[in-house]
Amino acid sequence: MFCKNCGKEINENQAICLSCGVKKGTGSTFCENCGQTVAEGSDVCLNCGVAVKKSGAAGDLAGKDKTTMIIVCLFLGGIGIHNFMMGETKKGILKIVLTCCTGLGGIFALIDLIKICTDKYEVNPDKFF
Repeated sequence: MFCKNCGKEINENQAICLSCGVKKGTGSTFCENCGQTVAEGSDVCLNCGVAVKKSGAAGDLAGKDKTTMIIVCLFLGGIGIHNFMMGETKKGILKIVLTCCTGLGGIFALIDLIKICTDKYEVNPDKFF
């Protein structure tokens, strides 16, 4: 496994790259499989043929269509369906609990809706908010 930011070899159990200090999986300059440079915007590494995983940059909705995510967030956001669709299970469960117990899930869904509309939403399955 290689760092996607600097291309140095890293152990699969490491949380960060010891060479550049960036969180594992962050970056898009180098292939995670072979460590070679990947052309910007490329979906596949031209050296080894492995699909390039996009990092959770702002505006990237885990490969989902922006219009679809806006509609889902608008109508089902209070129970976190849009979070489940983007792979953010922790956020989805938290919104279900907040909606059932306090009704606050809808407020957080509104915040997510605004972020999705303005391309500021960052998909991160490890975070609650």
